[in-house]
Amino acid sequence: MKKFRFLSLVLLTMLTVSACDVLNQVQQMANLTKCEFRLNSVDQLRLAGVNIQQVSQLSDLNFLDAAKITTAALSGASLPLNFTLNVEAKNPNPAVAGLNRLEWTLLIDDIEMVSGVNEDRVQIPANGGTSILPLTIGVDLKQVLKGKSGDAIANFGLNLAGAGNKPTRITLRAKPYISVGSQTISYPGYLTIQNEFTSK
Repeated sequence: MKKFRFLSLVLLTMLTVSACDVLNQVQQMANLTKCEFRLNSVDQLRLAGVNIQQVSQLSDLNFLDAAKITTAALSGASLPLNFTLNVEAKNPNPAVAGLNRLEWTLLIDDIEMVSGVNEDRVQIPANGGTSILPLTIGVDLKQVLKGKSGDAIANFGLNLAGAGNKPTRITLRAKPYISVGSQTISYPGYLTIQNEFTSK
């Protein structure tokens, strides 16, 4: 039903705007409703400025890096977790799909971490083509995990990427938008994106 209302809005917009490039944008957004999304990988994973891309416990780090994380977790004002989350989109349509804006909320282990907006224009090739949308994520674990011990907060950030850098603990709630003429049209509802392809 949401997609039907969305397509009705798209058709109404097509009636009020006739430029070819605008019609092309409308078609790309309509195609987007059939696209599938998944979390492809986590890159450049850093905790308190320390590279923890392949780390599952503090003992995997050298003494100085382990001490930096421990100090930040136990006595520091913040414990920043930074990484790039690569979202993959697959387009089963016979024509290109696209979006102009993506609003998102990141959850780790079902805990809401941070929200943001990506303003990059993305086009997804037709006939099973894929595109990667990299999202730059920054979270202060001390703020979002208030009440937990320093050790628990530090361990929460370790091994976030999982085996093969697959983001198994991460969920992304996302809403794509496309600009059509002077209007901005949003995707119907929110996408729940995890590490398997889904269009819901």
